[in-house]
Amino acid sequence: MSNSRPRSRRDAGGGAGAAGRDELVSRSLQSAEHCLGVQDFGTAYAHYLLVLSLAPELKHDVKETFQYTLFRWAEELDALSRIQDLLGCYEQALELFPDDEVICNSMGEHLFRMGFRDEAAGYFHKAVKLNPDFSDAKENFYRVANWLVERWHFIMLNDTKRNTIYNAAIQKAVCLGSKSVLDIGAGTGILSMFAKKAGAHSVYACELSKTMYELACDVVAANKMEAGIKLLHTKSLDIEIPKHIPERVSLVVTETVDAGLFGEGIVESLIHAWEHLLLQPKTKGESANCEKYGKVIPASAVIFGMAVECAEIRRHHRVGIKDIAGIHLPTNVKFQSPAYSSVDTEETIEPYTTEKMSRVPGGYLALTECFEIMTVDFNNLQELKSLATKKPDKIGIPVIKEGILDAIMVWFVLQLDDEHSLSTSPSEETCWEQAVYPVQDLADYWIKPGDHVMMEVSCQDCYLRIQSISVLGLECEMDVAKSFTQNKDLLSLGNEAELCSALANLQTSKPDAVEQTCILESTEIALLNNIPYHEGFKMAMSKVLSSLTPEKLYQTMDTHCQNEMSSGTGQSNTVQNILEPFYVLDVSEGFSILPIIAGTLGQVKPYSSVEKDQHRIALDLISEANHFPKETLEFWLRHVEDESAMLQRPKSDKLWSIIILDVIEPSGLIQQEIMEKAAISRCLLQSGGKIFPQYVLMFGLLVESQTLLEENAVQGTERTLGLNIAPFINQFQVPIRVFLDLSSLPCIPLSKPVELLRLDLMTPYLNTSNREVKVYICKSGRLTAIPFWYHMYLDEEIRLDTSSEASHWKQAAVVLDNPIQVEMGEELVLSIQHHKSNVSITVKQ
Repeated sequence: MSNSRPRSRRDAGGGAGAAGRDELVSRSLQSAEHCLGVQDFGTAYAHYLLVLSLAPELKHDVKETFQYTLFRWAEELDALSRIQDLLGCYEQALELFPDDEVICNSMGEHLFRMGFRDEAAGYFHKAVKLNPDFSDAKENFYRVANWLVERWHFIMLNDTKRNTIYNAAIQKAVCLGSKSVLDIGAGTGILSMFAKKAGAHSVYACELSKTMYELACDVVAANKMEAGIKLLHTKSLDIEIPKHIPERVSLVVTETVDAGLFGEGIVESLIHAWEHLLLQPKTKGESANCEKYGKVIPASAVIFGMAVECAEIRRHHRVGIKDIAGIHLPTNVKFQSPAYSSVDTEETIEPYTTEKMSRVPGGYLALTECFEIMTVDFNNLQELKSLATKKPDKIGIPVIKEGILDAIMVWFVLQLDDEHSLSTSPSEETCWEQAVYPVQDLADYWIKPGDHVMMEVSCQDCYLRIQSISVLGLECEMDVAKSFTQNKDLLSLGNEAELCSALANLQTSKPDAVEQTCILESTEIALLNNIPYHEGFKMAMSKVLSSLTPEKLYQTMDTHCQNEMSSGTGQSNTVQNILEPFYVLDVSEGFSILPIIAGTLGQVKPYSSVEKDQHRIALDLISEANHFPKETLEFWLRHVEDESAMLQRPKSDKLWSIIILDVIEPSGLIQQEIMEKAAISRCLLQSGGKIFPQYVLMFGLLVESQTLLEENAVQGTERTLGLNIAPFINQFQVPIRVFLDLSSLPCIPLSKPVELLRLDLMTPYLNTSNREVKVYICKSGRLTAIPFWYHMYLDEEIRLDTSSEASHWKQAAVVLDNPIQVEMGEELVLSIQHHKSNVSITVKQ
């Protein structure tokens, strides 16, 4: 109902209309309250909408009740999957209360649960801007800020060398006559501003991300170039002439390249640019004015590779053990990481992972010389078009050092023009990571000089693909395939004995056995490789079950003693049959074999909470291979109607003996809502039952680390060559950096590790929400960050360390806004606050 309609003469004349309105408002308020009383939130919400549209002056009075009604109605709509209605309600609410941080935050939470992370982050950010002290919104924003502004923006903007070389190449092109410029994937707009400062007449910049587009608008305005740079919130493929830009441009600048060069769609966007947005390229020999011809910066690229041995990559991408805490992994279950590249799969999966190889824990060993994989000319339309259709090139690289073939590491040299270039090699100090293609599916990974590493390389689905990696050995003066992948024609090589041996290696299971390929996240593979973790859980579960058994046996004996004695039969069998099983629930995230380990510990009914069908099939096959009785392992989600109610009794009259919770995320943060889950879990345990882990100690360390500073915020204007970008992008910095490897992080320790916090899942009265800790400074320096990690106690004796070499967990760090100079011998006080599942650490001065 609109308030903007013209009032009739009768209304304008006074009382009757106003009285009627007041009566309607009063009745609607009464109806809304009645509906709230009977929990009819949908009707109550409709009445409040009517009240607020008729009497906006009541906004302040009904605000809290309206919020409560909105949130309860939204929960119902969410449960009914009425997503459009839910979003519509929030949009109506935000029209009425556009500056309400609580509604913004709640809208963000719903969007995040639905998978709309960018949009959710936008609402969290708005809530924080409206109320910087609103802790719920701040914590939500910090968790999703990475989706709004990815962390590499900070690292890249701090890379002075990269900025200087791009600026020089753009300046040169503009001075030679390329006066009209299009910046594709503008980000903060830094390349557009380089072009404008160099003297370009017309500069256009397109950016698809709404957040980055708005950020670029603020940055360009702050640098007083808004009149000379036209920003477009669109992707380049949708730009049309003259709708968006008046005519074709003479220069395209872009840095839409990822660690694997092609992954951000540079080939597709440049094909479109050459066909629709750029002037025709200058042909060889012509020396006319550059303004009449089109060109691209970067001009070309050369991609390089190297075969490496790297234990850290191996443990994240290959399950390297056959037995885990007494559980045998059968050969008919094959584990692969998502980076395994297969052209046969329907969905396009990024065929590589990325690593800062100069900082990978444990380092790496080069097994081959550096070799050239491919060159690409971004100024040649035909070459760009042929990239996607070209058949894979076969490459064979001689091995120079013996070792374990774990990955092909890839980097490139970006030739901006004939004078300026950037290398992303691991030996360069650069903002870039390297693309890593883990090697999987070989019969034997050990290679030596004389062998050749064979591979096929192509550019398909906008990705550089390195596939069919195999090894050819020089034996008996002929090449023999040591391993077999999809490239079956290698089988034609070699003598009969070698082929028989190879076929034996290929024979992974009985012909009629079920084979299952199980795709696991790299952290899940690292977890499977984590022997102390599984051994620790086995020992801790065994102790709990042993402590419960005498009690059960005693009760059973007491009840059935006379029958057993008079029957004259052996007692043990009957007791075993009468005993109820121990119920064990594993609600840890992702793939876990802990329920199978629990199943080996006696009369146990283990429940797994894995969701994916392929994971369930794999667990069934592992159970079968370990001679479990059929149906021993249950999949709990099949018994639970609502996943949010996962924590409930195994049966109406039974309780759990053990509940396994995931307390720490692989990123190094505490899992959200873990204390609430622990509270519910405690109510579901039988007498003497336990939650694992029983408690967690958080440890921290004071360090000086320039690296963490630069990865967290843009450091002034010097790095960005005088352009004012830092204050705008630094709005999106977060106080906590995650997914860190403390063992290889460039930093100087300024203190010894100290205990910061105790989270007790079994005995909650031992927890405190606020704590102060004194830290002794043992080295003078500049305090920039406080890395932290956890010791997880399954019981008083069995401890798991999330910072150990075998850990599948990474570490995290609080990064200070303003570094503090500290002197050896002084004491610093840290204030630790634990709110919900979030921990904040501040230095008291």
